[in-house]
Amino acid sequence: MTEQPATSIAEACREVLTTPAPVAKLKAARRVARAWRQGALRHDFDQPMPVKPAWPPRPELLPPGKMPKRGKAGSERGRIALLHALAHIEFVAVDLAFDMAGRFGAGFPRAFVDDWISVGADEAMHFALLDRRLRALGSFYGALPAHAGLWETAARTADDPLARLAVVPMVLEARGLDVTPTTVMRFRQSGDEAGARILQRIYTDEIRHVRFGTNWFEWACAAQRLNPPTHWRALIDRHFRGLVRPPFNDSARTLAGLTREYWGGLASD
Repeated sequence: MTEQPATSIAEACREVLTTPAPVAKLKAARRVARAWRQGALRHDFDQPMPVKPAWPPRPELLPPGKMPKRGKAGSERGRIALLHALAHIEFVAVDLAFDMAGRFGAGFPRAFVDDWISVGADEAMHFALLDRRLRALGSFYGALPAHAGLWETAARTADDPLARLAVVPMVLEARGLDVTPTTVMRFRQSGDEAGARILQRIYTDEIRHVRFGTNWFEWACAAQRLNPPTHWRALIDRHFRGLVRPPFNDSARTLAGLTREYWGGLASD
């Protein structure tokens, strides 16, 4: 018996989150993004999001301290390890984006869902590009262990959209803006132009993703009469288990709306 297609955006987001296999999850993400753009899904939040997404049995997920060292990006082995780590980040980012839309969309204008569904479609495309590059290098997603802690932030911020926005796009994705240009350069120096182009594409898209996070964080702060940089600092102190430290990519962060008012003081903390 064929299952009926989702009719609400929450039901559709839940379908993405509860699909474990990477290829099927990517197909679901693209299908939902297309249906939303075409107006085929109601702006209705009639389904709860799962506590945790469904994922495949591999890669093996390890605590951060148990992850093997990746080696130098200049070697093929090091590049494969880095591409695999990035593929896992993008795979989890698909779920983070659809969870953002389905969990918190009712408290924001419709454009909030527009933005995060588009982010989810981007992340699915990023994962597909990285997995394709891994296969060209003789590997694949799941061949190596991966970081187990990426969903912990989502779990800790499941009841607070401002905290989720503060930590996921405005800290975790913003860190990608800081480090990716150097990684692109290293790939190019090693002769891996195909890998460098993929990372450059991801970098360009992530500026927009961080900007979505900053814009909606500031919208919600304005609605609650909160000072955005001050409240952001309070939220990351409370919810982010790690350090936000330099170097910072000032120009990319500014393009993303994440000005020095937010992170400037962190450089001397």
